[in-house]
Amino acid sequence: MGAMVDRTHRELTDEDIARIAGTYHTWRGEPAAAAPENEPGTSSYADVPGFCKSATTEQIAEHGFVLTPGRYVGAAASDEDDEPFDEKMKRLTAELAEQFAEGRRLEAKIRANLADSGFDA
Repeated sequence: MGAMVDRTHRELTDEDIARIAGTYHTWRGEPAAAAPENEPGTSSYADVPGFCKSATTEQIAEHGFVLTPGRYVGAAASDEDDEPFDEKMKRLTAELAEQFAEGRRLEAKIRANLADSGFDA
């Protein structure tokens, strides 16, 4: 949601703001509330992992009254791949080895070009 404009500031789009406002009004049960697009429970409020959660006072007390959103909202569901871990690690390790080899090849080429230009690296 939003885009980072620098290391510490996130800028929300008009659509992001409309989604947040719509969710808030739906949570409040306001009759004229525009439900957020593509959200479950568009006619009434529903928790959306990674976006919103209506925490009870009891849940907040269980967390020592700490209101950090991540404790309640959780993470959005991720698209998990079906590739077994061992196979994925073998594939990624092989890819990394290829990239290391390419890096060594490029380094040698750069050093040769510098030497041809009269510079030692």
